Amino acid sequence: MADAGISPRRCLLMVNAKARSGRCDVEAIRNVLQEHGLSVRVAATGGRDEMGDVIRAHAADTDLLIVGGGDGTINAAAPALMETGLPLGILPLGTANDLARTLGIPLDPLQAAEVAATGRLRRIDVGEVNGVPFFNVASIGLSVELARELTREMKRRWGVLGYGIAALRVLRRMNPFTAWINVNGEVHRVKSVQVGVGNGRHYGGGLTVEENAAPDDGRLDVYSIDVQGWWELPALYPAFRKGTHGRWDAVHTWDCTEVEIVTRRSMPVNTDGEITTFTPARFTVHPGAVLIACPLPASGAEAVPSDAETRPAAA
Repeated sequence: MADAGISPRRCLLMVNAKARSGRCDVEAIRNVLQEHGLSVRVAATGGRDEMGDVIRAHAADTDLLIVGGGDGTINAAAPALMETGLPLGILPLGTANDLARTLGIPLDPLQAAEVAATGRLRRIDVGEVNGVPFFNVASIGLSVELARELTREMKRRWGVLGYGIAALRVLRRMNPFTAWINVNGEVHRVKSVQVGVGNGRHYGGGLTVEENAAPDDGRLDVYSIDVQGWWELPALYPAFRKGTHGRWDAVHTWDCTEVEIVTRRSMPVNTDGEITTFTPARFTVHPGAVLIACPLPASGAEAVPSDAETRPAAA
């Protein structure tokens, strides 16, 4: 990889053709990148393991990785990004695109390509559960059933609205579970319908992890929804949109740098929309683990400094 002081020139472009907007004009994206002086090599994303292998194989002669896909595709690239140190440009081609929304990356692929080529690099945190990295949220309970219910066809047909349709179906069979949450030296026993551990800010098609959450704050935000029945959830929805759900008696919240969750029976864990591991689950955070190309500050606006070194992604 190029020295940290040199702007990236060699770009590896990987587009998930199975993403909701995966049939984008790759040639048009290539043209945008080349207009900004990048030489572009295109590679298929493949499966989770295959994607990581391709990134590692090309890391030595790549200065910037650009990935087109949804949050699940970006998640699949995370291990190789952390290992190689390659900066990342995001083309939001999925349904929710929560990481792109968190970072202010345009949802239009050509505009996003412009940001990837000319934006500034922001260093963000990566969460990890049982060795599996995640950018947005890892969760247990309702979100797992939602991931199973929300088929690829439903995403293509309904977009973000599909989350609501799938949620209505899942709520009818909602089943609380017992969990023990070991956080900040204390163990809390909960009867929950969902436990979430957030690293970023947005997830689930526009929900907010916590009103003050940021992808580079070095913290994890944990919540447990302890309602008695599905009829209580609609009233909570506006609070989850704003990130103020911690003010409700039925929601318990904590912030930390590591947490362990144990359930009475082993349960699947959803990381950035994909089921990848099971409880018992140990969560940690890796501060500033990945560099991502983000939009430049608006003209006349004062840039908000972060712990990241921010430099142009390309000259």
